[in-house]
Amino acid sequence: MSTDLIVHPLLAAALELHPQVALRPEPFGALAYHYGNRRLVFLKHPDMVAVAKSLADHATFADALAACEIAPARWPSFAKAFASLQESDVVRDRTVGTEPLEKGAE
Repeated sequence: MSTDLIVHPLLAAALELHPQVALRPEPFGALAYHYGNRRLVFLKHPDMVAVAKSLADHATFADALAACEIAPARWPSFAKAFASLQESDVVRDRTVGTEPLEKGAE
């Protein structure tokens, strides 16, 4: 296995599910439909759906992976998959002012 993706720059990124994306649960994972660009993307595993849903709740992509209990050995494949989702505008860099809320700070 290559170590290039283990330190993938996406792991340090603050990401979120694009607000124009709807996830429809399916037995294999989910369908992600972007209402803006009309793209339909398959999230082919329930773990990918869990991470996608939790992105905005965590400071970084790596924090979201850890919170969803994704084994570090799987992080390279998740980084590659989420880089593809970013290219499709299913996920995006979180904008300034939309940092995750700290527990109890509402």
